[in-house]
Amino acid sequence: MFSRLITPALAFVCGVACITSHAQTSQPNEKVFRYAFAAAETGFDPAQLSDLYSRILTANMFDALYTYDYLARPLVIRPNLAAGMPEVSADFKTYTVKLKPGVYFSDDAAFKGKKRELVASDVVYTYKRIFDPKNKSPSVSGLREEKILGMEELRDQATKTGKFDYDREIEGLRALDKYTVQFKLGEVRPRFMEALTDPGILGIVAREVVETYGDRIMEHPVGTGPFKLSEWRRSSKITFVRNPNYREEYFDATASADSPLAQQVASQMKGRKLPQIDKVEVSIIEEAQPRWLAFLGNEHDLMERLPAAYVNVAIPQNKLAPNLQKRGIQMQRSFLGDVTFIYFGMENPIVGGYSPEKIALRRAISLGQNSAEEVRLPRRGQAVVAQGPIMPLSSAYDPNMRSEMGVFDRAKAIALLDLFGYTDKDGDGWRDLPDGKPLTLEYSTTTSADYRELNEIWKKNMDAIGIRVAFKYGQWPELLKASRNGKLMMWGLGLSGGSPDGAGVLALGYSESKGQQNHARFSLPEYDEIYRQINRLPDGPERKELVDKAIKILVAYMPYKFVTHRIVTDLTHPAVQGYVRNPVARDFWKYIDIDSQKGPKP
Repeated sequence: MFSRLITPALAFVCGVACITSHAQTSQPNEKVFRYAFAAAETGFDPAQLSDLYSRILTANMFDALYTYDYLARPLVIRPNLAAGMPEVSADFKTYTVKLKPGVYFSDDAAFKGKKRELVASDVVYTYKRIFDPKNKSPSVSGLREEKILGMEELRDQATKTGKFDYDREIEGLRALDKYTVQFKLGEVRPRFMEALTDPGILGIVAREVVETYGDRIMEHPVGTGPFKLSEWRRSSKITFVRNPNYREEYFDATASADSPLAQQVASQMKGRKLPQIDKVEVSIIEEAQPRWLAFLGNEHDLMERLPAAYVNVAIPQNKLAPNLQKRGIQMQRSFLGDVTFIYFGMENPIVGGYSPEKIALRRAISLGQNSAEEVRLPRRGQAVVAQGPIMPLSSAYDPNMRSEMGVFDRAKAIALLDLFGYTDKDGDGWRDLPDGKPLTLEYSTTTSADYRELNEIWKKNMDAIGIRVAFKYGQWPELLKASRNGKLMMWGLGLSGGSPDGAGVLALGYSESKGQQNHARFSLPEYDEIYRQINRLPDGPERKELVDKAIKILVAYMPYKFVTHRIVTDLTHPAVQGYVRNPVARDFWKYIDIDSQKGPKP
């Protein structure tokens, strides 16, 4: 079960070390695709990543065993490195995968001049790396839930000895021959295929590359994907070029019958050799205005996730503005398939805890937060109020569900605070804790303009119920590290869907995911058992009932305030062909094309 963190924006600066493999100049007739991220990358080692933006980059350099059809909706899993769908035992405990022969890593000095083929032992090594305590992989909690036989013992041994034994064979993960890998699981896992599909975090790596670069592996990505890193100016600009070793692959996506755009792309692109472009340039631009101006000025081909500040300018009444239509700019608008939330540190002495008065405080804060106002003002109507954690575009999402999570009731919030003793005891105009100590919410955030607007709404709502808020500003990597270590009281984040099912987001409350997806560090035995049952059961009414029960527990204890599900608008210049947003997959670069005959229009 995996979901993707959505990162807040970071500073637009180059780090001390700017790594460049060779100077870059565009060649005549070279197809270059350019766009910008609103947040900086953290690095390029799949095992060590959790942030969305870095995982987009690695998804286009590495390959997973399986992938999602680019155009099919609902989502359909397809073979990628695998030669076909896995052989699955009747009890859903054994998955045997045959690999395609003739898949090669991009060239690297670690291979000592040899062309290096990907084999089954690379798959075994890649999955073991996630369990190696040294790597502190954010993905380990998700994979631990899959109960790969023998992996926990390997991890425990490494924790005791300080060294992970990669050469020790385990029952649950073996290379049966050069091109066959087998997974054996300790529990029934009907959706284990989802743990084989994300190249951003499960992209297959070569052992000799990892051992060659050691602690610098985040700077040296070597995969079998369609692109490879060419130039890296940290937190500024990243350039990728076509991987000359990429296997022979052709566009063969299946368009949904109810999507005219997908039908058009399928017809236009069918049979084309992939990738179609030569180079990708990704700029890191923190603030919305320069990102927008770069797109308008034809410096970028894609405006991914139109900033809320420019909604009324670019898409008034959610329709493309006439001046943009005249330039041939294309618009795509859909649910992002995510959930934004604010978490409460459950081990924090002020907002954490499971006693009635602590639950009442969190409920009051939630009831006092006007999510609809956030949708209307800073988000410019480009979202809907969330009733719970399950994301749109997933099979577990119920658009008709209603809960207290989506309720704004200031009078009830004030009544709860008064009832449980959160009153102003020293006459300074702000509420205090029941024992008389000051009550101040320390809310972590970044300094970008987008977040300033959200913070203003948050503070206004808390002021109205008499709760003081102090904002703690920081950059994404530092905040993420502090959050994983349980050092933040509150932080606003988001999760983007990582699977068709959508129930993986419930790992937010699973105690064994503390320090990973469970940023709140929520821990409740009843919830843990329900979560484990959800993962063991096949799709159906029984599982749906348990999903609903888990959501009710999260609403009742309120370790998270789920706020919105966002609607995203992507804009592309007319030269861009084949772009279609996928709600889960991020390896879209290989599918798109640049038509130089449809260049910038004034």
